Amino acid sequence: MKITVIGAGAIGGLVATYLKEKGCDVRLVAKKEQVDFIQKNGLKIEGVRGKISVKINADKVMNEPADLVIFAVKTQDIEEVIRQNGEFLKDSIIITTQNGIRADEIVAKLIHNANIISSIVMFGATYLSVGSIIHNFEGGWIIGRLNGKIDDKLKEVEQSLSSAFKISVSEHIKGMKWTKLFINLNNCIPAVVGLSMQETFKEVEMAAISIQLLKEAFAIVEKCEIKPVSLPEFDIKRYVALANMPHDEAAKIFSNIMFNLSREPLYGSILQSIKRGRVSEIDYINGEFVNLAKKNGISAPLNEKLTQMVHQVEKTGKFFSKEELIQALVNL
Repeated sequence: MKITVIGAGAIGGLVATYLKEKGCDVRLVAKKEQVDFIQKNGLKIEGVRGKISVKINADKVMNEPADLVIFAVKTQDIEEVIRQNGEFLKDSIIITTQNGIRADEIVAKLIHNANIISSIVMFGATYLSVGSIIHNFEGGWIIGRLNGKIDDKLKEVEQSLSSAFKISVSEHIKGMKWTKLFINLNNCIPAVVGLSMQETFKEVEMAAISIQLLKEAFAIVEKCEIKPVSLPEFDIKRYVALANMPHDEAAKIFSNIMFNLSREPLYGSILQSIKRGRVSEIDYINGEFVNLAKKNGISAPLNEKLTQMVHQVEKTGKFFSKEELIQALVNL
């Protein structure tokens, strides 16, 4: 398949690099400063697969049709991407890679449902600078139709991507996206304090906040009768168990998991956006639970407060200390 990746950040850059390295026909659409650099220097990945560099065609907008277009921009940028490239998207299959559950809904307003494939990215990467990315840890890539059907086009996409990634096809992508939302729930904490995952969660007190977030989020989806579905590499029962065990014990376990997640410093997607002076996807992660709670007359004070604090960091550029964060949450 002829593939275009839109977005040259952590996920987009990594996907484009690995597919190109495997001999796929890949083009990249990115911001002007990224395009200028990539056209001259190519893309470079370091991390769990070693060091890989590729030369790749890059431009600010699509200038030819593609069989498969991978959206690797933030959720809030999807509508603009479709408007900029709409001429060449009419007959393309679109894959969404965004965290949260709203990306598919936004795309569906402007693209026919039959052309949309939803996906969940389970590998982790950090965008260091233009054209330079750290691949922190491996993981699968789950794809599926929102209607749950597995058709020939879905199988064709699976085959095209499987040269570079471990692809799983699912009939339950909607429920799985809620589970991924739980996994991303704690990204707001390092974003508030401006530290890597490892630096943040080596402190058990910080890990304890994540356990509180889990408890609050589980209470919300349970009352709303939403049922998260386990991922191929992640059983939702693991988080259910953490949420139900004694708080101190759960915090210690979570601290150990996050501290050993990657050999390289790992910065969540929210903090990566903030460090680049961009608006983060907090409204589509923790904010999603806040909105769901409000719609159903439920309280979500912890997720609401952390969403507000991330927005404050975005506006001011000033991070909170760990002590300030703990103090801000003490009476919730």
